[in-house]
Amino acid sequence: MSRHAAPAEKRDRRKAVAALVAAAGLAITAGGVYAGLNATASNATAQTVTSGTLKLIMANGTGSVGFGQNVSDLAPGDTVGRYVDITDTGTIAAQNMTLAVSDATPTKLTTDGTNGLHATVQSCTVAWVAAAGTCADILGPTTVVNNVPLSTLVSTPQSLVAGAVTKNSAYHYRVVLTLPDQNETTTNGTLPANTIQGLSAALTWTFNEVQRAATTTNG
Repeated sequence: MSRHAAPAEKRDRRKAVAALVAAAGLAITAGGVYAGLNATASNATAQTVTSGTLKLIMANGTGSVGFGQNVSDLAPGDTVGRYVDITDTGTIAAQNMTLAVSDATPTKLTTDGTNGLHATVQSCTVAWVAAAGTCADILGPTTVVNNVPLSTLVSTPQSLVAGAVTKNSAYHYRVVLTLPDQNETTTNGTLPANTIQGLSAALTWTFNEVQRAATTTNG
């Protein structure tokens, strides 16, 4: 072995050690870039945030069993009134109450806009006297839906309250069903074709409201 080889190896080892030390120093320096002070601030009392509710309740009108009372054997020209109270019990203000109807067993009663059933809805500021069909308000009732075919109510909800719906206050409604005047002739016990007689409807009345307009609040 040359006498110059050992010193060369020592120099190489010193260079390697020096490189490792330098790399370690760079790593420590680089790590120090991400170190620093930190500060936070938070509210001492938790802020409570709640979501509101939108609720609509139907109850039978005073002295009435509402829609729970069936209607039987209507003849053309007959009218039958049922009484319900509708109350908004939610915490969010509401608007634009409407009424729609659906029929689980559609027949001419709810599909024929001329000869089928029609509905009129009247509102009273106080409870109706159901037995007499009268509104005790000195100004009388307000007609909010006037003789609309049930076929229309099935497809297009009708407005009862345009604008704000008063919370925690009952709206007193009289819903009147009418089978319009019309002529048919039954011959030898046989009903005419496309008759209005002997039909049945299974009605569900739906009152609907929407929430008030969304708001932006600062404080």
